[in-house]
Amino acid sequence: MAADHVGDALKENDGAVVDNVEKHRFELTVGGQTAFLVYERRADRFTIVHTEVPAAFRGRNFGGRLVEAAVASAHAAGLPLVVVCPFARAYLSKHPR
Repeated sequence: MAADHVGDALKENDGAVVDNVEKHRFELTVGGQTAFLVYERRADRFTIVHTEVPAAFRGRNFGGRLVEAAVASAHAAGLPLVVVCPFARAYLSKHPR
């Protein structure tokens, strides 16, 4: 779907960040395209592994919303956050807690 048509085919959950526990990732889907953040949750830590945002979504803070969801999840579980993903590391350095 072209960037200018991303909003044309919205579905019920479009625009909402969803924790896809089976795939170990947070997802944000709009118009059939999905941005996602892969994580690893263990008993002793929550690791942000990788963030991927389709080109059509860049500059719209989709990656930031995914990082915020991951941070909130780690915090809610009382787990220390480990950030391996360069995007997430850069985002968090610009938006300190």
